Amino acid sequence: MEASAMARRLADRGLAATLSYMGRVERPKPQPIAVRIGGFGGVPGLIQYLTDHQITHVIDATHPFAAQMSSNAVAACAQTQTPLIALTRPAWQPGPGDDWQRVPDMAAAVAALAGPPRRIMLAIGRKHLAEFAAQPQHHYLLRLVDAPSEIPPLPHHSVVVDRGPFSAEADEALMREHRIDLIVAKNAGGIGSVSKLQAARALHLPVLMIDRPQLPPRHKTHDPEEVLRFVTA
Repeated sequence: MEASAMARRLADRGLAATLSYMGRVERPKPQPIAVRIGGFGGVPGLIQYLTDHQITHVIDATHPFAAQMSSNAVAACAQTQTPLIALTRPAWQPGPGDDWQRVPDMAAAVAALAGPPRRIMLAIGRKHLAEFAAQPQHHYLLRLVDAPSEIPPLPHHSVVVDRGPFSAEADEALMREHRIDLIVAKNAGGIGSVSKLQAARALHLPVLMIDRPQLPPRHKTHDPEEVLRFVTA
């Protein structure tokens, strides 16, 4: 969401820019600037791309959990002396009425689900679904942007294919329909998917919240206007 909004701002300013997708979404949104899809081939590949395309600035607007890409960007920009700025989302914070258990990573989230069967909304995308097969006793509700190409490796599950942003009312209805007992979520921040936390609060449901990964030091901001000032200075 932040990358798309930033692409529009760059286009409105008439700045030459390319938006790079990793390629995990089958139907990416149309963009007002050039688009490339696919990885770079680690730090060496990104260095080669920056050099070949004479890139003058890099904006890291990746998902907060895309730790490898963000780390590679820091390393490649340092080696090529390319100015880098990260456009980030403020992390979610628990508020009155929230019942959160925070865990440091995906492995800890899987371990925290030990115990009797529950009905769990697994709001983590599709990349890490296989890890939860280690807790096969639960029924998992999976909400995915695209229909899975293979059956998820979870003995008991339901799949909802939908693309945000979502409303708290719709998420509350979804959780009631599937009789959800617990939500597992990554602390992505932003407004596009906060509705599940609002619904959990309204229904008094616990949330297992996975903290963001640690990243190397970098220049970062939550303000798109600061990014524009950075790339036009």
